[in-house]
Amino acid sequence: MTERIGGEHPREVLRYTANERTNHWLVAIGFVLAGLSGLALYHPAMSWLYALFGGGPWTRVLHPFFGVFMFLVFIVFAWHMRGSNRVDARDRQWLRQIDDVVAGREERLPEVGRYNAGQKLLFWGLVLCMLGLLLTGIAMWQPWFAPAFPIGLVQFASVLHAILATVIICMIIFHAYSAFWVKGSMGAMVRGRVSRGWAWKHHRAWLRDIDRDARRD
Repeated sequence: MTERIGGEHPREVLRYTANERTNHWLVAIGFVLAGLSGLALYHPAMSWLYALFGGGPWTRVLHPFFGVFMFLVFIVFAWHMRGSNRVDARDRQWLRQIDDVVAGREERLPEVGRYNAGQKLLFWGLVLCMLGLLLTGIAMWQPWFAPAFPIGLVQFASVLHAILATVIICMIIFHAYSAFWVKGSMGAMVRGRVSRGWAWKHHRAWLRDIDRDARRD
C-alpha cells in the first residue's frame, strides 16, 4: 500500500513516505562518499583519507563514480520535491522577517507550507551546485572526457569544482545543523511521521492542507 503524505493518524501526520526517506538517505550516503574522497584529493593535508578508499589511485578512480551516484539519486529526489519548493509571496514575507526567524518568534511569521523559505532556498542552491559539480566533474574526468576539452577549460573547471564543493559542504552542514536544531526534524526523516503539534508550530499551512485533503476524502 502506498503511503500518502498526511496519512490518517489521530496524533501524527506523515511527512515523508518510505520512498522519500530512502531516497534522502541514499543522497546522504552519496554525499559522504563523494565528499570524503573529494577532500582526500583536494589537499595533501587530507591525504590520510585515501586509506578509506584503498589508496590514492583508487580514490581518483572512485570519486567521479561517487559523484555521479550522488547526482542521480539527488535529481530523483529533487524532481519529486520540486512542487513543494516553489517560492511564493509567503516565503518572501518570511525572508523579510528573518530577524523573527532567528529569534524563534514563529508566531509573528506567515504560515509556512511543507517547507519554509530558508529550506526552499537551500533546495534550489543544492540543485544549482549539483548541476555545476556534474558539469565541471565531466570536464575534469580523466581519461574519459577531459582530453576532449581545452586545457584552459579543464583548469577553470577544476577551480570551479572545488569552489562548488566547498559551498555544497557548507550548505549540507547547515542543513544537518538545522535538522538537529528544530526538534522533531530528524525523527521525521527516520520514522516519516511528525506530531500534529510539531506540524502546527512549524508548518501550519501544510497541516491545514493535509486536514482539508482528508475532509475531501
